[in-house]
Amino acid sequence: MESLRFSAHVSTPAPDFPVTRRAVLAPNRIGFRVSAQSEAAAEPDLSVTVNGLKMPNPFVIGSGPPGTNYTVMKRAFNEGWGAVIAKTVSLDSSKVVNVTPRYARLRAGANGSPKGQIIGWQNIELISDRPLETMLKEFKQLKEEYPDRILIASIMEEYNKAAWEELIDRVEQTGIDAFEINFSCPHGMPERKMGAAVGQDCALLEEVCGWINAKATVPVWAKMTPNITDITQPARVSLQAGCEGVAAINTIMSVMGINLDTLRPEPCVEGYSTPGGYSAKAVHPIALAKVMSIAQMMKKEFADKDLSLSAIGGVETGNDAAEFILLGANTVQVCTGVMMHGYGLVKTLCSELQEFMKKHNFSSIEDFRGASLDYFTTHMDLVARQQEAIRERKATKKGLQSDRDWTGDGFVKESESMVSN
Repeated sequence: MESLRFSAHVSTPAPDFPVTRRAVLAPNRIGFRVSAQSEAAAEPDLSVTVNGLKMPNPFVIGSGPPGTNYTVMKRAFNEGWGAVIAKTVSLDSSKVVNVTPRYARLRAGANGSPKGQIIGWQNIELISDRPLETMLKEFKQLKEEYPDRILIASIMEEYNKAAWEELIDRVEQTGIDAFEINFSCPHGMPERKMGAAVGQDCALLEEVCGWINAKATVPVWAKMTPNITDITQPARVSLQAGCEGVAAINTIMSVMGINLDTLRPEPCVEGYSTPGGYSAKAVHPIALAKVMSIAQMMKKEFADKDLSLSAIGGVETGNDAAEFILLGANTVQVCTGVMMHGYGLVKTLCSELQEFMKKHNFSSIEDFRGASLDYFTTHMDLVARQQEAIRERKATKKGLQSDRDWTGDGFVKESESMVSN
């Protein structure tokens, strides 16, 4: 019989949002929440509580270069990001060897003009190549300096139960608030059954999630790969195996392009390249579709559980984030957008999201979360709905049907009645 696990976390008051106290009890790591009532603010309230984690806003630094070390994560907290997910760590960083250049960009304009707006970004970057001990010290330091802010560790390991358990134990000791499990990196080390190699294999995913959730004592999010036919399948398996949430999407497998002068692929490393992960504005519509599918599945199959959905993909504006929230997302992650626009982007995101909320008279994120989800249906249903609408319009149609019905008693009025129908 599985042993009982208990951990408690008590946070001290933060200056701008209510106090939250969280206790975690296995196998349900969500626990209880007690929040002090704050006075009604003039501006819409952006704060969210996700799996017992209190955030001042729903904007989260996505795992990647923007969370690569203590300095940049501290900067993210100082700028006001709701939470930070650190760059993915594993037990043995010596096996992680990055190359340069590791990025390529797709720009708008004729032939990808170098002066055009960046609409697509590709990376062939691996997980953190910094020693785990170094990252753990920095996690601990961040939690000591920012005890009321949410720090999430992204972890990835080989297909080895003992390795996963050791990694979870060592990372948890730093005081991090939650885990995001990288089941979705599209490139690098698939031969070690890491990243998308697990996320694309539901049997393997179920087993590994079982190991993780039997060991972890803080909330666990499973990060989904879009490089799969039906993304709801691994999302469902992860939640059934005990994860408190899912995050979607990671980058899309891509070849950014071929240099038509050198005939070599980009990014070019010593004349060669490899497929990598595609992100930025161009992937936003794809991410919306994947998030919509997961949200529909969660609403139908897990509505009675306090589970969460963190949306990722091409977010550069508050309106981009509003779209994800309207589909049911609890939080919105930004990674490439930070790389292009800087950590101060969060202020713009918050301001624009509040403007959207004021426009529709929403006072909180929950007022509109998932509001657009029910407006998706099948093509056959669209046909039936349109045919019925046409029948109703014909039944209530007023005015003349054609100019043969004109009486000559007010041509302008009679012609306008015909046009309006």
